[in-house]
Amino acid sequence: MRDSAQVVIIGGGIIGCSTAYHLTKMGWKDVVLVEKGELTSGSTWHAAGLVGQLRSERNLTRMLQYSVSLYEQLEKETGLNTGWKRCGCLHLAGTKERMYELKMGVTIARSFGLEMNIITPNEAYDLCPIISLDDVIGAAFIPSDGQADPAGITQAMAKGARNRGANIYRNTLVTGFEFNGKRLTAVKTDKGDIQCEIVVNCTGMWGYQVGRMLGVNIPLVPFQHQFLVTDSIKGLPPDMPTMRDKDNLLYYKKEVDGIVMGGYEPNGIPWAVDGVPNDFTSQLLEPDFDHFQSLSDPAMKRTPCLKTAGIVKLFNGPEAFTPDGNAIMGPAPELDNCFVAVGFNAFGIAAGGGAGRMMAEWIIEGEPSLDIWPLDIRRFGPHHRNRSFNVERTREIYGKHYTIHWPYEEHDSARGIRRSPLYSLLKEKGAVYGSKYGWERANWFAPEGIEPKDELTFEVPNWFEHVGNEHRAARESVILIDQSSFCKFEIEGPEAFEFLNRLAANNIDKPVGSITYTQLCNARGTIESDITVTRLAEDKFFLVTGTALGLHDAEWIKKHMPKDGSVVFKDVTSALAVINVIGPNSRKLLEKVTCDDIGNEEFMFGKCKTLSVGCASVTALRVTYVGELGYELYIPIEFACHVYETLWEAGQDLDIVNAGYRAINSLHFEKGYGLWGAELTPEYTLFDAGLGFYVDLNKDDFLGREALINIKEKRPVWKLCTFTIDTDQPIMIRGSEPIMHNGKVIGITTSGGYGYTVGKTIVYSYIPFEDAKYTQDYEIEVYMEVYSITRHENRALYDPERKKILM
Repeated sequence: MRDSAQVVIIGGGIIGCSTAYHLTKMGWKDVVLVEKGELTSGSTWHAAGLVGQLRSERNLTRMLQYSVSLYEQLEKETGLNTGWKRCGCLHLAGTKERMYELKMGVTIARSFGLEMNIITPNEAYDLCPIISLDDVIGAAFIPSDGQADPAGITQAMAKGARNRGANIYRNTLVTGFEFNGKRLTAVKTDKGDIQCEIVVNCTGMWGYQVGRMLGVNIPLVPFQHQFLVTDSIKGLPPDMPTMRDKDNLLYYKKEVDGIVMGGYEPNGIPWAVDGVPNDFTSQLLEPDFDHFQSLSDPAMKRTPCLKTAGIVKLFNGPEAFTPDGNAIMGPAPELDNCFVAVGFNAFGIAAGGGAGRMMAEWIIEGEPSLDIWPLDIRRFGPHHRNRSFNVERTREIYGKHYTIHWPYEEHDSARGIRRSPLYSLLKEKGAVYGSKYGWERANWFAPEGIEPKDELTFEVPNWFEHVGNEHRAARESVILIDQSSFCKFEIEGPEAFEFLNRLAANNIDKPVGSITYTQLCNARGTIESDITVTRLAEDKFFLVTGTALGLHDAEWIKKHMPKDGSVVFKDVTSALAVINVIGPNSRKLLEKVTCDDIGNEEFMFGKCKTLSVGCASVTALRVTYVGELGYELYIPIEFACHVYETLWEAGQDLDIVNAGYRAINSLHFEKGYGLWGAELTPEYTLFDAGLGFYVDLNKDDFLGREALINIKEKRPVWKLCTFTIDTDQPIMIRGSEPIMHNGKVIGITTSGGYGYTVGKTIVYSYIPFEDAKYTQDYEIEVYMEVYSITRHENRALYDPERKKILM
């Protein structure tokens, strides 16, 4: 066996072999793959093999579309049978709500260039005549979906990798690793050590325990997953599509002359949560017929042929699932040269080709060609290091695999684990909580007599009116919002200023007490982070970023920090609560509770000041995400309740109101502000996003400067535009709806919501720069309904200072 390699991939399933295939295809030949058993002997060999493409995120769909394009030519390239068959996928709907979901699927598929059509129940029967149409009210069909032989696909990619120079060692167990600081230097196996520059963990359901060996947190959980295979069934069409009957939690595909039927029961069973035995190779668990009955009973009604069909086998093969239902990919934050690609939630075969390509690009080029943030390992927070949380939440996610994905749906399991000091106070006042990054955050407040609960719907929700009242209070009086979940960092040291100014696109060379809104860009000039930087001292800075971006942004910053100790990074998120005081009466409110001068001349916008509020000392930042006069108060945790109570009591004659995050969403749409992960992403530059005025190209040097200079000279490719739908009725936007001009799709919505002040539904979308010339003749499709929309030259549709609608 070789004793050194540039890249060592651990795991010989479809993801590991695809990563090796694509690394060698991109020119890296010095690749070794080690597998403790035979190739595919983990969970790949017993996967059902359905290959669907549509996901709610555009780039995840693109990744899966690439898989299909690869599978269609892989057999010709390698000479190995892959079992790939483009048979299409049939989706059934038995409820009005499921039809909403299918219509949304058709709408976003159009955005992504993927054909998907609504069809009648009779047309569904013609495609798959073994189904009963009882309770079927509609269906949809994706003709380019298909099915494949998981082992055949994997072996073909392994052969392609070997043909280009990769070495694959089977029956080779990884026993440990050697490290030099944060770098891996060798992979230890039972057949010898391999010195290496990069390690890729593609170990599937072993990912968690291999992660522990590496010191990398990988919050996946293996779950039992069952499906049955039948004997021959007469009358199966030769081109029978795969089928998903999600109302009954079922999937089907043709297997030779029989069928495969499986599904995702609501009470899934986790397995080997503390570690999968290393010798569990090419094995199955004992079938659990009693547990499978919750799927087999509705299956016999949907496909009556199962009542008389012979059963060849009930497979019970564990697979890896995750706490949010998305795969875990990307560079491990704990190490400098370790990558992860595991936890594919039963869509590993569909994702295999595209995921391997993304990983190869990440390794070779430093980033994938698609922004796949929903899969990025850096999305996980400190609570994901807790095994109890991961098992409990993943159990719920497994059970929701095929349930309806409602707008604004919150999960119920493992709640209440990260709470602001104000949690109980606000709950008594009607707070309806959602969860983000483990934090409980008030989404809205139910007035007295209203049940504090979200009612799930695809139409106008029960909280719509109450969020509108919070919105209007921000515009007319004063609101308090608990934003303690902000991620907060301190950066200090003799080189802190020079370091941050090289990292930030804006210029932070400002006096102590100044706040700078800035983006952190990569070398391409696209956006990696969206933060505020407050200068607390000549050599000390306070950074604030979004709730779920703590690990992502911290790793980006630390990745570029000097190694000589001249800059020190500290996460202070848990030390400080945050109360945001917003509205035209916010200064009047603070003047009632502090002796400090907070007049406009003494405390201008973009400044930071220490204030006494009641009996507490707080750090106040005069900055706002919603456009109104506002102050973010950063409070030591133990003083937070006192400060809130002081503000609340003092605000009674100012019509003070509690507000939640859904009011923030509505307010920021009217102000024209973008959000990282929606409008601000590594796909777009600051000039695309209309944020060129936050770029200081006169600075000597900063990351992305050269690219941004070139972009400014040549003109941006994209333009982020604000549209309103030409109806006063609220239209519920999910994101990814197509934007059309003269019938042609030119963009997709990045986000959208109702603006209560302007009385319109607002959507944001990037469209090609040359298509952003007009104000009319644009349309949006929502749930297959087409509406005319107006593009506005102003990103902001409301000016709080002049109390003027800019439409």
